[in-house]
Amino acid sequence: MSNTVTRIRLATVAAAAGVAVLAGCSSPAPSDKASAASCTPAKGKVTLQYWNTVPGMDKVVALWNEKNPNIQVQTKNISNDQYGTLGNALKAGKAPELAQVGYDELPSLRTQNAFVDVSACSAATAAKSKFVPWTWSQTSFGGTGVFALPQDTGPMALYVRSDIFKKHGLQIPKTWDEYASDAQKLHKADPELSITFFDPNNAEWFNGLLWQNNAEMYQYSGDKWHVTVASEQSKQVAEYWQKLIAGKLVRTDLANGSTQMYAAYQKDQIASYVGAAWGYSMFRDNLPKQAGKWTIVPMPTWGTNGASGDWGGSTVAFMKGNKHLYESVKFNTWLNTDPEALALENKLGGLYPAANDGLKLPALSKGVPYYNNEKIFDVFADSSRNIDTNFAWGPTQKTVNLALQDAMAKATAGDGTLGDALSAAQESALKSMKDQAIPAAAGK
Repeated sequence: MSNTVTRIRLATVAAAAGVAVLAGCSSPAPSDKASAASCTPAKGKVTLQYWNTVPGMDKVVALWNEKNPNIQVQTKNISNDQYGTLGNALKAGKAPELAQVGYDELPSLRTQNAFVDVSACSAATAAKSKFVPWTWSQTSFGGTGVFALPQDTGPMALYVRSDIFKKHGLQIPKTWDEYASDAQKLHKADPELSITFFDPNNAEWFNGLLWQNNAEMYQYSGDKWHVTVASEQSKQVAEYWQKLIAGKLVRTDLANGSTQMYAAYQKDQIASYVGAAWGYSMFRDNLPKQAGKWTIVPMPTWGTNGASGDWGGSTVAFMKGNKHLYESVKFNTWLNTDPEALALENKLGGLYPAANDGLKLPALSKGVPYYNNEKIFDVFADSSRNIDTNFAWGPTQKTVNLALQDAMAKATAGDGTLGDALSAAQESALKSMKDQAIPAAAGK
C-alpha cells in the first residue's frame, strides 16, 4: 500500500544517518545477553514506550491498555525519521523499551549493541512456533538469542493485467524463462507495451529477487562475516534483468509508487508488476477504473525451484536499556500474535502479519472485489511459506544498498551492467565492514 511504500522510502534515506549516529556508541562485540533475574515481573504498574511507523498503531495500543491496566504502553510514531530518531535516542541512553526495526536493519543495529536478548524469558522462546519460520530466523540471528519478534512481511508475487495477457494470447508465466518470452511477444506486438519496469533506485526490491534465487548475500561463521553479494545465484538474476533492459523489454524510467508509474499503468503501457503483499492496495486505490482487470499469481520461478522472495517487513525489537523484559515480552507477543490485534493492524496499518495465525485472519481469507473476488492472500500465504529461512542481511546493509542503487542507475543508463552493480555492492560491503572494524571476508 502507498503508506508502506512511503515507509520503505523513508527508511532507506534515514538509515544512513541513524547508523552514523549509532557508530558513536558501538563496541566490537555485542553484549546483549539478558540475565534470568531481569525477566522477573515488576511488582507495580509499568509503562512501556513503543516507537513505530505504522498508521493506526495508537488504536491497537489503546486496545491493549484497556485490558492491561498494570502494563500500560505509550506509542510514538517516528515515520518522519525512523532510524535517525532511534539512533539519537540510543546514543543519549533514552531508547524506548520497544521499537519497530526492519529485518534488513537488525544486523547493523545488533553489532552496535542496540538490542537486549530476551531469551531468558520463557514466553519469548516459546513464541518461535507462532511465526512463519523464515521471520523467526531473522530475529533470532540463526538461534543465537531473541532480539525482536516478527511483525509483518512482504512475500512477493506477480500482479498480472489479465486482460492484456488475454488480448495477446499469453498464458500466465510459471517460470522466469516464460516471463522473458512473454516480454518479447508483448513488445513485438506493441512497441509501446512493456511487461514490467525495473526501478534502479530500489535495492530492497532487487534484494527480494536475489533472495528468491537462494542468493545468500551473507553468512556468519568462524567469528566473521562471509560476503557473497556477487554470488553465482545473484549474477544469474542480474544477467536475466540485464538482458530484458538491453532488449528494451522493460521500462527503467519509473520509480515504484510514483505518479509516473501509475500513469504508465493507466495508459496500458505495462502489463504486470513484481511486488509484495502490501502492494495489493496500491492498484486498488490509485487505479480504480482497472478493477477486475488484475489477477495475482505466484512469482515466476527459476526452473523447478519453487522458492519465493520477500520485499519489506519489520519486527518489534527489544531495545538496549530495557528494564522490563517480562512486560515487554508479554505486550510484544500479544501485539504480533493475538488475532484481534493482528486484525486491527491489518485494517488500520495494512500490515501483512508474520504470525502463522495472522495468515488465517478472516479478512485475508475472503475474495478481494478489485481482483475479481479472487482470494489473493492465499497466493501471498503460499509465497510466505516458500521463502528461504537461511537468508541473512549484513551488518552494513543500507550502505551496501546505496552502493547497489548507484551502480544500478548507471547500468540502466548504459554505464556498466547489473553484474557490475553486484561487484560494486560486494566491494562496498567489505569496505564498510572494514571501516567499522567488523571482521569480514569475501565468500565463495
